[in-house]
Amino acid sequence: MLSIWAVEGIPEIREGDDLIRIIGDGVAGTLEDGDILAVTSKIVSKAEGRFVKAADREDAITAESVRVVATRGKTRIVENKLGLVLAAAGVDSSNTPEGFVLLLPEDPDASARALASALRERFGVTVGVIVTDTLGRPWREGQADAAIGAAGIRVLDDLRGTTDASGRQLEATIGAIADEIASAADLVKGKSGGLPVAVVRGLAHVVGDLDLPGARSLVRSSEADMFRLGTTEAWDEGYAAGLHARS
Repeated sequence: MLSIWAVEGIPEIREGDDLIRIIGDGVAGTLEDGDILAVTSKIVSKAEGRFVKAADREDAITAESVRVVATRGKTRIVENKLGLVLAAAGVDSSNTPEGFVLLLPEDPDASARALASALRERFGVTVGVIVTDTLGRPWREGQADAAIGAAGIRVLDDLRGTTDASGRQLEATIGAIADEIASAADLVKGKSGGLPVAVVRGLAHVVGDLDLPGARSLVRSSEADMFRLGTTEAWDEGYAAGLHARS
């Protein structure tokens, strides 16, 4: 049976706080083998001091971007330094000191691995950790939480080569388990309830070694991405290529 609950008592996180100890204290006496913690990226970033002084948030977005995917008005969808494609490069100006913005964790997989390792050592249980962030989704309205960091879990469930209930072979089905867990956990964490950590129980079959591939493996390569650019950007790129070919 799957059960998910938010961890009570996590205080407002500030730069330099011992997040591993704080989360550990919050879940003390409750964890079991196979549990998965979903941790909102904002508290990871705050503890790691990912604040950047920025009079103009747009400048901070530009600095964190490696490629513009699409623009519409002031909104920019970009690829950031983590390889994530998202709005505003993940730069957050909400609930931050005046004149500062908050960047995503520098290495969310490493952050997840440190937390998972410490919890395993402290409590003697095999747990997984997911670092989550809210992303928009192509073709769909609204946003949902997804995994940007992970440790100790299988982030993908490759069902290719297996058969469905009718005996037909599956050829393209790869479940994004880590993203599904992140979205499910957000149902109890919420966006404004001050509950940045949730425990997910009932998925022990996806929990494993700490050296399993992290959430970075969820990022689709440019070679496999059929929608790498927005409409305007693709047109501009094609037009420029055409001019170059005629010169």
